[in-house]
Parts: sequence; C-alpha cells; structure tokens
Amino acid sequence: MNPPDTDIDSHQRLTRLVTLAAAQDDVTTDVQANHDENRWWPTWITDYRMRMLVAGWSTRISYTMINTYSAVVTRSAHLGFDALKDMPDDEIVRIIQPLGLPAARIGYLRSLTDFLDGRADDYLLDGDATTVIADFATNVAHASYKVAQCSLLYARGYHCGIIPVDSGMITRLAPALGLCLSSGAIAHEQMRLYLETHADTHGDHYRQLIYHQQAIALPARADPAWWLHLMLIYFKRRYLNQPHPRICGQRPFCDQIMDCAHSRAMAMA
Repeated sequence: MNPPDTDIDSHQRLTRLVTLAAAQDDVTTDVQANHDENRWWPTWITDYRMRMLVAGWSTRISYTMINTYSAVVTRSAHLGFDALKDMPDDEIVRIIQPLGLPAARIGYLRSLTDFLDGRADDYLLDGDATTVIADFATNVAHASYKVAQCSLLYARGYHCGIIPVDSGMITRLAPALGLCLSSGAIAHEQMRLYLETHADTHGDHYRQLIYHQQAIALPARADPAWWLHLMLIYFKRRYLNQPHPRICGQRPFCDQIMDCAHSRAMAMA
C-alpha cells in the first residue's frame, strides 16, 4: 500500500499546523504529560502480548474514564497475559466490567491469543509494519486498522515510527490538510503512511522545533513520529473535534490556520 496522492501544499500545511500546535500552551502541556509515559499505554508493561491486549482494551475509553481504565490495566498486567488467557470468561468479566463492553473485550483477548499463537515474535516485532497491521486487522476479532496500528506501536515501543490514525484524523484533520482519502477503513492506513512519510521527510525540522521548545527530550536518534502523533492528537482534541472559534473555517486551511479572516473569532471581532 502507498500513501494517498498528495501535492506539496498538504505537507506545507501540515508543517505549519504542527509548528502552530507546538506554540499552543494547552497542546504542549498535553504532549509533555504523555510523551515519556503515556497514561493509556504505560512503559512499565514489558510483555509485548500484554501491550497488544491493553492497546485493544483502550478503545472506547473516554478521557473521564482514565483512572478507572488505569486501575483495570494495572490489575490485568499484574496477573499477566498467560493467566488472563487461561481464565474463564466469568472471571475476566469481573476484572474488565468497569470498562464496559465485556463481551467484545473478551472476544478480542481470545482472538488475539489465537493470532499470537500462530505468529513468530520476530515477525510481529520486526516485520514490515504494513504487512503486520493488515494481518492483525484482518485476523483479530474487534480489531480495526486503528486498533492494529495502536497495538503494533505499543508492542514495538513509542519511538518505532508508527503513527496511529483515529477516526477524527480522517474526518477532521485530513480535510483541513486537503487530503483525498479512500472511503472505508483503508483510509486509516493511507493516512498513517502519509503521516509517517511526512515525519521522515521533515524530521530535521521537527527535531529543531523540539530542541528549541525544550518541552520534551527526544531520545538520541529517535524518529519524531511519536511526538508528531501526540501533537496531532491533542491539537485535534483541543481545536478540531469541536471546532474552536480561532480555527480557520476553510477546508483546506488557509496559510494562517488560526486567528485568520475565516475564523469565527475574527468574524465576531
């Protein structure tokens, strides 16, 4: 699979947007809080199988549920993947009930177990990401492309270069950049490849931005993809999910992006 056909304008828009996002205190605070130790996918879990399970269970969890979710993850991880997969369903329900959707979450665990039993560790952790993501999304129950992307990112580590794409990045961010994606679930993969290519091509710019901002410390030789992912996720949450009055009303965005003549805030001034 290849990234969507794009022109240079979309990459320039994205670079401007990320640079602007990095200048917003609320976005930077969110990124700082989740860059080194993400509350959804904690680093203290080291078993990659458990990480894949947790990534799947993190779906349909709102920000208001983070403490409840963290408690379930902690209890589950302390039991361990092997103990969980051997438990009867009724015992697992008692553990994950606070998260809701117990049948779907148990179904994911059972299907993930079968999937892992049939794949080698080196394939999952070192194989071509696009191949593994497609395999995961196709063969693990309740696993969309987004879940597959998140699971592989968490299993391989924050700085592996994978950029997960949620539905809001398809419906909110892509139009703002002027991207034309296919309809359906495959758009998540097209957008992922576009963003990863962008992170690689513009990596030096973002490393300089991170260095001068001094908000986080990027590990030596690390790809800025994880930082870029967080910047986009939290900018989207703060400014695009419920369109902020300061945001440009045009699609794609004009060069200014915020506080421009097309924003509601400026129109009301």
